[in-house]
Amino acid sequence: MKKYLFTLFLFCFTLSLFAQTGDSIFAEKKYSFHFQGTIVNQYKPSFTTPYSGINSFLSKEENASSFTSTIYLGAKINRSTFFYLSPEVAGGEGLSKVLGLGDAPNGETFRVTTTEPRLYIARAYLKKIFSITNTNDHYFNLIIGKITLADFFDNNKYSHDPRTQFLNWGLMSNGAWDYPANTKGYTPSVLVEYFNDNKEFRMAYSLMPTLPNGSIMDWNILQSGGFSTEFVNKYKWKDQPGAIRFLAFLNQAYMGNYLQAINNSIESTRAYKNKKIGFGINMEQQINNSLGGFFKTSWNDGQNETWAFTEIDQSFSMGLEYNSQSRSNHQDKIGLAYIQSGLSKEHQAFLASGGLGFTLGDGKLNYAPEHVLELYFLKNIIQDKLAGSIDYQNILNPGFNMDRKGPVSIFSIRLHFSL
Repeated sequence: MKKYLFTLFLFCFTLSLFAQTGDSIFAEKKYSFHFQGTIVNQYKPSFTTPYSGINSFLSKEENASSFTSTIYLGAKINRSTFFYLSPEVAGGEGLSKVLGLGDAPNGETFRVTTTEPRLYIARAYLKKIFSITNTNDHYFNLIIGKITLADFFDNNKYSHDPRTQFLNWGLMSNGAWDYPANTKGYTPSVLVEYFNDNKEFRMAYSLMPTLPNGSIMDWNILQSGGFSTEFVNKYKWKDQPGAIRFLAFLNQAYMGNYLQAINNSIESTRAYKNKKIGFGINMEQQINNSLGGFFKTSWNDGQNETWAFTEIDQSFSMGLEYNSQSRSNHQDKIGLAYIQSGLSKEHQAFLASGGLGFTLGDGKLNYAPEHVLELYFLKNIIQDKLAGSIDYQNILNPGFNMDRKGPVSIFSIRLHFSL
């Protein structure tokens, strides 16, 4: 497998060298080509715990690696219509098979049953732009096809992309936003966006999976689906750019109910009538040319099963990023962030009774919020093309369980190449 990954890495990197010289030609031909590849290796030493369950974060020493490579193809059909296609290869695995944590430590891994690299279509969608004025700051976008909602919603300049920023799942998007997606994070959707100067509004309807964290999507659109809305206001504070984003969502799927499942199996309580509602607030603020910060908080009602993202019902995070762009062109970065995540009372009771979610389940639960501290340093080796990172995460109360409190240390090395 390692030989296969290395060969794929060399192929993608060689492909990027050809693409460099042709980028302007692609633009003239009304199509574009870009790609990225990311390799992450993570290590954790053992930690002491009094017991473990089926879905526990393993207490033994572990090492795990992941690899993704994504090609981005775009074609201009006419001056206002575009088509995008994005094949992707992903392989490897996360620590403990991405079980036992709400705030999983590697945003490049998924809850999958195989570690072998697989090719799949990540994105395939049409975008139509409707201009309201002759300027470029007042228009609508209509997007139809297979997307990841994270490309459009809940963005943040300092905390969003695990390929170049923080690795933890709780720092990619608001942790309590159970955003519609298949196992790898993609789903068929209809999305409308409105842009007017410094304000943005978007709303989307997306398919939900047929099973929690499943790969097959539920096309029963009258009874299953996810609705996401977001309002964004961009502003300046002391001449420095900032933004605040307000997110709300409603998911309906064939979910189980946590309280009903305490004396039954979670599968026996599943019904299309079950819903999940929630919201998120996401802020970013540049302080000066080298320093910026962010704040996020999110909540969902936590009565029914987590269905797509991760088992978090409340989350709070904040952090800082320092970059060296004021001193050189390489823009090396240092980031420091803190997360506190929690579960609803219903979710706690379900896990304490021995219930299993798709990522959590120690057999019992002595509840406490999960705490994560993450620190990373990114060094640009070839500006905007090749970067290496080292990362450290400290996790307290993995799986929201004070009995297994740790702390757990996770050390990571990341290599990211792009064009």
